[in-house]
Amino acid sequence: MLERKQIDYEKVVLVGIITKEQDEEKSQEYLDELEFLAFTAGGTVEGRFTQKIDLPNPKTFIGSGKMEEILTFVDENDIGTVIFDDELTPAQQKNIERVLKVKVLDRTSLILDIFAQRAQTSYARTQVELAQYQYLLPRLTGLWTHLERQRGGIGMRGPGETEIETDRRIVRDRIALLKKKLTKIDKQMETQRGNRGALVRVALIGYTNVGKSTLMNVISKSDVFAENKLFATLDTTVRKVVIGNLPFLLTDTVGFIRKLPTQLVESFKSTLDEVREADLLLHVVDISHPTFEDHINSVNQILDEIKSADKPTIMVFNKIDNYEHLTIEEDDLVTERTTKHFTLEEWKNTWMNRMGDNVLFISALERENLEEFRKRVYEEVRRIHVTRFPYNSFLYPEYNEDL
Repeated sequence: MLERKQIDYEKVVLVGIITKEQDEEKSQEYLDELEFLAFTAGGTVEGRFTQKIDLPNPKTFIGSGKMEEILTFVDENDIGTVIFDDELTPAQQKNIERVLKVKVLDRTSLILDIFAQRAQTSYARTQVELAQYQYLLPRLTGLWTHLERQRGGIGMRGPGETEIETDRRIVRDRIALLKKKLTKIDKQMETQRGNRGALVRVALIGYTNVGKSTLMNVISKSDVFAENKLFATLDTTVRKVVIGNLPFLLTDTVGFIRKLPTQLVESFKSTLDEVREADLLLHVVDISHPTFEDHINSVNQILDEIKSADKPTIMVFNKIDNYEHLTIEEDDLVTERTTKHFTLEEWKNTWMNRMGDNVLFISALERENLEEFRKRVYEEVRRIHVTRFPYNSFLYPEYNEDL
């Protein structure tokens, strides 16, 4: 199920809705993110459709008029896949496929597909496969009998058991097997974390594609895979880092995203355990993204769900080199203001700097202001270490560039 295949770029169409809880601006923002997800999965977006609706249609999610409009576009442009921004029920997906006669996905299945492409280690592949089967189980139809040959033999088939029941049993057995496998691996990883000794643990967290892996590579001088796509990093990476003469463990975790599938939250429990057990969090934010405030809120919400919101945290606003700001001059001409007009002192005068005592502005790619970043991390790690081992305080003096 998780075989890595060469990606053939296919034409896709995106569909979203506008409701009282999700206005037009928010809907377009979600579709922008969905388009990036589609690109990451190997698709090219040929069209986007939205509909104002109070509640999703229980049968087809959207209204019949909009469905006809999408069908016409699909037929005229040879579209192979239609992707909905919200999770579809099994019945909705089946009904939509019957009308459009093309492959229909929702945001959850798209994210699961990207995770399947990105999973490198056996552990990550097991996590993703479990999430895929949990998503698939309620969506099984008679067309899914290719999953495995029906079992034969005495006592293996119930009276009148249909092919769909056989498929469901196969999937349930596979889910149970994967859960046992993950439980075993989780215990092994818990032991590994316990064997890391008394070193302070620092975890890079943040929304997906904010530059965590790039920052990891710069600080730890490693070669963690980094790419300008969503979920470029799936596997948790731990590196021993030394700033000055102070060693600590730095962990690069999987990025968060809005509307994160519940199946993935459960499957990636051990990855989130790295965050739970960290002594210090580096919350990396892409300040060049137009809605980075929502990204911050999404990450904070997940931290609250995994009971890690009260951990010591440094807010690291990354990609200051990409920041673009539009200002209206007195002559009403809109001019572009880039980071070349912003000094670090100007950044420190923004509202972002008032989010707490630990706020930094950097560019990991261009290596801007990394010295202040190292100093701040050193000071926080030293504070934690000295609190834990007060008799070692003389080993780690106050930070200076010559350390």
